[in-house]
Amino acid sequence: NLMELLMIEGVFIKDLATHTDERGFFREIIRVTDDFFKEGFGQWSHSLVYHGVTKAWHIHKVQIDWWYVASGVLRVVLHDTRHDSPTYRETMEFLMGDNQRPQALRVPPGVAHGCKCVNGPAHLFYMTSNVFNPEDEGRIPYNDPTIGYDWLKGPTIK
Repeated sequence: NLMELLMIEGVFIKDLATHTDERGFFREIIRVTDDFFKEGFGQWSHSLVYHGVTKAWHIHKVQIDWWYVASGVLRVVLHDTRHDSPTYRETMEFLMGDNQRPQALRVPPGVAHGCKCVNGPAHLFYMTSNVFNPEDEGRIPYNDPTIGYDWLKGPTIK
């Protein structure tokens, strides 16, 4: 069952320009003036995810996350839990990292998010709109039946 890429309300994916020459490349990720980043900076974090590891589901009431995968490949999955959203209960998945379109991701509050490292280790750099607040660090079990996402599935056979 191939899951179609659906755009969840309030989720933004920013395509990133890469400037390459014989020395390597330069890639700008986020500017403070981007509409994509209008809520501003709270904290910058780096997560190393080993091959095969799944981290799911995280959810916030207030905090916004911005993700960038610097190396490795993550299968990123988002699920809209906001009852008042036009995309309520929609799920979207895509790959971020090596050999993928260079992108930064914005995850709004109320959107459950998780990832599985499909080529690792992977380095995930992420900013949050607020500093760490345990009161806003929600968790949903990875196998929650209301979401119904299979984290153990392999790649689509084509």
